[in-house]
Amino acid sequence: MVLVALALRLIAVGFLYPERLNPDRDHAAFAGEAGRIAHSLVEGKGFSSPMVTVADTGPTAWMCPIYPSLVALSFRLFGEYSRGAAIFMESLNSIFSALACLPVFFMARRTFGETTAIRAGWAWAFFPYGIYFCSTIWPTSLSMLLLPLAFAAGLRLEDSPRLGTWIGFGLISGIAAMNDPIVVSVLPLLGLWMWYRKWRRGGRWLLSGAAAALAFMIVVSPWFVRNYRTFHKVIPFRGNFGLELYVGNNGDTSHWNAEYLHPAHNDREWQEYVTLGEVRYMQRKQDQAMEFISHHKGFFVWVGFRRTLYMWTNYWSFSPAYLKEEPFDIAAVFLCTTLTVLALWGLWIGWRNLGAAVIPYAIALFFFPMVYYATHPEDYYRRPADPLFVVLAVYALTASLEYRRNRAASEG
Repeated sequence: MVLVALALRLIAVGFLYPERLNPDRDHAAFAGEAGRIAHSLVEGKGFSSPMVTVADTGPTAWMCPIYPSLVALSFRLFGEYSRGAAIFMESLNSIFSALACLPVFFMARRTFGETTAIRAGWAWAFFPYGIYFCSTIWPTSLSMLLLPLAFAAGLRLEDSPRLGTWIGFGLISGIAAMNDPIVVSVLPLLGLWMWYRKWRRGGRWLLSGAAAALAFMIVVSPWFVRNYRTFHKVIPFRGNFGLELYVGNNGDTSHWNAEYLHPAHNDREWQEYVTLGEVRYMQRKQDQAMEFISHHKGFFVWVGFRRTLYMWTNYWSFSPAYLKEEPFDIAAVFLCTTLTVLALWGLWIGWRNLGAAVIPYAIALFFFPMVYYATHPEDYYRRPADPLFVVLAVYALTASLEYRRNRAASEG
């Protein structure tokens, strides 16, 4: 299963990796801000300068450290923005995505049984998004592995007698957060739910929960300390929330991301970023966004609904101007909407058949995308949660087939 998934991803990488070698906008297609931070690391300037490689703008908390460090490794091995570095990173992404077959299999087997597990694992091996996004040099593919891995570990917490299981969950969750903190919208809630379930069962709930929390903090706290010592401000994970809020709340709904307001695409914003520094710039963008929202509350609710719809269906607009910019959106809407409908159906069937066993999946589906309802979506933002959608979708189809088979047998 994993080997087939890896082969499919590497074949796709063989066709798509040249897209990352475009030198326009200072090699923006090659890992974006992660690539620029990696350049700074290779040049011995530390974790800094996320916008333009030739401009030293000082330390940054724009991203968490794991993925830029991997890009820096590729630069050291094969040269900055080189063909070898691109192939290395996309091959690494392919390994991450292919390995996600394992947590997909194990979480499905634990909750829904062997048949669903086998089918879900193979479904992930052939899943189009799981294949395509290996060719983007961004934390997405690693998140596709780490979130379901931590989720699968979390499912074992309730009935595990070993303290090490809770510690492992905390460690994996911390590593996942240091790659992409969006997982924090799911994993702490999952841990709390399992903590509550363990308390109901009369296990060592207090010590177990404390061990998981401590393990998590051991992983993430060095980054928190670094940020506080560097910026003299508490920045738990990433420091770019103000910009994301500003880019998504400005009155323009022609696209889901007004990237022309980003410093990488706007000279005025770039100069403001350089002049103010990262922390003050992000605070100003947040203040501007909040001022806009306070004067356009109805618009904020309306565009929030549109962002919600996009995260669940990939639909934003079918206008000719939009589709010219996003030519694959019709196919993407069909795939994403179908997957969502099947996953919600699987969640409903699971609730009727298994009760509280599907609560962790509900936590993941409904809480994972919430921050994007207020800021702005991207086409790759939902991808880390896709393995869970695939598991539920496969369970829905499997349960339906079993029901029809049993009904036919009883009637016969």
